[in-house]
Amino acid sequence: MSSQAERAAAASAAAQAHSTLRLTRGISATWWYVAVAVGLFEAMVVLFAMSALGEGGSSDVAVAVVGIVGLLWWAATLVPLADYRHRTEAAPLLVWRRHLVPLVIGAAYGLTAGVATGTWLLAVLPLTQVVMLLNWPPGVRFRVVLAATALLVGLAVVDINSTLGMDSGPSWYQLIFFAVALPVMSVSSLWWWDVLVTLDRARASEAKLAATQERLRLATDVHDLQGHHLQVIALQLELAERLMPGDPGAGMEQLRAARASVDDARQGTRDLATRFRSVPLRDELANAVDLLRAGGMRAEAAVDPDASLAPAAALGPVIRETTTNVLRHGGGRWACLSLALSDGSWRYEISNDLAADVPESTGGSGLEGVARRAAEAGGDLGVRRERDTFTVVVTVPAGETVPAGETVPAGEVDLG
Repeated sequence: MSSQAERAAAASAAAQAHSTLRLTRGISATWWYVAVAVGLFEAMVVLFAMSALGEGGSSDVAVAVVGIVGLLWWAATLVPLADYRHRTEAAPLLVWRRHLVPLVIGAAYGLTAGVATGTWLLAVLPLTQVVMLLNWPPGVRFRVVLAATALLVGLAVVDINSTLGMDSGPSWYQLIFFAVALPVMSVSSLWWWDVLVTLDRARASEAKLAATQERLRLATDVHDLQGHHLQVIALQLELAERLMPGDPGAGMEQLRAARASVDDARQGTRDLATRFRSVPLRDELANAVDLLRAGGMRAEAAVDPDASLAPAAALGPVIRETTTNVLRHGGGRWACLSLALSDGSWRYEISNDLAADVPESTGGSGLEGVARRAAEAGGDLGVRRERDTFTVVVTVPAGETVPAGETVPAGEVDLG
């Protein structure tokens, strides 16, 4: 494989890695939103329980005990919550060595808060919340949360009618609201996380399927192309072998035909490689922007709506080479790329700022290769440096174009 193809592969791999990294960070951020939301609701229950006890005239010791044990309960729920992030449907509902302590602490906090407040609601809620965070199957989890919510609502009604009374302070009713809503809120947050994980797995499966289909298509094309040519060459050589003793002239004619078939096979392989290597210029520019951003630069690109008509065979390597040149020699903070049709020519321009220690001569042999490619396409190269800005402009005629995915003459592709 040529060095140009290697640079293209490296740029594509870097862009793909950068895109995957951004997606992974986004998924991680979503998980933290889910975990913080669940933890915040649990903390509100503990705070309102302490506030309700204070309004009811309970001693400071009782308020402190409910708060301390409530803090332990909050910390204990982080264990099943953390396990849920990497859960699989095949995982068991309960892992005793992991979940026994949270269940015991939940029961202990329920006993402490229930006795301190004299309510059934707080006696049942802590253990119920731990149970909600276990690895329930999707359909079962829905029925469990409905049953748990119905139970908590019933206990709240009992507490209001028998223990609290209608003259209770506002903290009690805020506590009841958060306590009854806690299981539903927790399960809905976990459901949202499940949806996101499912979508991410579908995206990954789709990408793998697309790559597999592309490999199969390439394998089929190579098999058909090479199989046909090799069969023809074998027959021509066999015929030449038979003709050589009696008719050397006819035998040589078959050898020349076999050599022509070899050239056809080689040309077909070049065309096939070109079709699979070619990338639409819009994607080339998007990959260049991602690569520059992955290198720590601010990068933007302006692309003509008719960019698919531009000569991808000529400008694709130019975009890759100039992007590599910016990363290798620029050392700046920003880069701007553009591709536009102007006065019957396609104009590609890339500008970037330069670090203070960058020498006057910037680009080296890379720009020589760009100039050669531009000249082969009937265009030209322009380079200018203005203070701390370096700009490369490549202009090629907008005559006959070869969109990405089509074949080009043999001289356009180097198979290495």
